[in-house]
Amino acid sequence: MKVRPLNDRILVERIEEVEKTAGGIIIPDTAKEKPSQGKVVAVGNGKKTDDGKLVSLDVKVGDKILFGKYAGTEIKIEGKEYLMMREDEVFAVFE
Repeated sequence: MKVRPLNDRILVERIEEVEKTAGGIIIPDTAKEKPSQGKVVAVGNGKKTDDGKLVSLDVKVGDKILFGKYAGTEIKIEGKEYLMMREDEVFAVFE
């Protein structure tokens, strides 16, 4: 199934962080925080301004991004978890 977000929304797959500390301590699932990095899977067409012009998004499919701890809405598509968020919830794009 293909999904295309609407307007300025993007679909993000979280990137799991390392489960071990530098000292070799393994962090249990219950103590882990949700990752704040992800890979953009799909993007919308862009945001419309008040005068009807379409402003394209700065992020594109495949970008690795940094977002806030509580950003987006968690959704499941075909058994896989994703985040649906607006582009303005993205803090940075890794280059």
